[in-house]
Amino acid sequence: MITGGTGFIGSHTAIQLIEAGHEVAVVDNLSNSSPDVIGRLHEVTGAHVSFFEADVGDRAAIGSIVAQTRPEAVIHCAALKAVGESVEQPLRYYENNVGGTARLLEVLDRHNVRNFVFSSSCTVYGDPEHLPLTEQSPTRAAANPYGWTKLMMEQVLTDLVASDPSWSVVLLRYFNPVGAHSSGRIGENPRGIPNNLMPYVAKVAAGALPYLRVFGNNYPTPDGTGIRDFVHVVDVAEGHVVALERLAGTPGRHVYNLGTGTGHSVLEVVSTFMTATGTEVPYRIEGRRAGDVAASWAGVDKVAEELGWKATMSLDQMCIDAWRWERNNHRA
Repeated sequence: MITGGTGFIGSHTAIQLIEAGHEVAVVDNLSNSSPDVIGRLHEVTGAHVSFFEADVGDRAAIGSIVAQTRPEAVIHCAALKAVGESVEQPLRYYENNVGGTARLLEVLDRHNVRNFVFSSSCTVYGDPEHLPLTEQSPTRAAANPYGWTKLMMEQVLTDLVASDPSWSVVLLRYFNPVGAHSSGRIGENPRGIPNNLMPYVAKVAAGALPYLRVFGNNYPTPDGTGIRDFVHVVDVAEGHVVALERLAGTPGRHVYNLGTGTGHSVLEVVSTFMTATGTEVPYRIEGRRAGDVAASWAGVDKVAEELGWKATMSLDQMCIDAWRWERNNHRA
């Protein structure tokens, strides 16, 4: 069962799971995604995907779905995820992300479903003192409420495992997933103006937005813009499959970074996108955005050694796939 399965990470994870021979049930409240995704999943994979429109915080609805589908494992991607919005609407983020997850876990526990893969985030590392960030790096006071919700949910899951060792919990700390499926049928489809860099760049390139807003050019980085570890969403999805297959039924709490191990600045991404796609991306420098850190990239040795997972796709490929998705699904 994938919660948030019509969203960006969830939908790509569904494809990779199906292609690896798993049956998938998708649960989503469609607050930031479209039901069209289910048809597209069938189109891409040829498989039937069970879909349930429900909120993970709705105990009755989730209980009914779990009783009906009897999942062996749950991949929990459902969450509100916009950094800026979380600063403006903290209560909504805590209620949805933390409260909803706690209620989901109660239901799963009652139904003896204790294999759980959690979509965490590099935001749990806060504003890092040392790079790269490894799984041994300390988690820090988060830079924004979104980050705090991920940190709190990790703590909830850590305490749950400590209280009941029959749980197998994998915390996957994503860095910055971007790109889209090579079919051009599944990609990142946020409602309204995107909060994340790559879909914003693609919309500017397509003429749907007039220019890219670059938040800050005075960070202590080579070109003054923020540096992030961008990782192809299909690589991230494959990380879920590997984590599930290797660790399901293995008691305890397991933590892994999913990134490339390399950082790229905002202006580097813009330049790479323009070169890879042959488009223009006008941009304007604006003030720093609340909640952003200067630089962040992953240490990826642990996930390579223990799970055999490694990101395989380049920044060029991420840009090309994001552009194909935008062209095929252009919305003004």
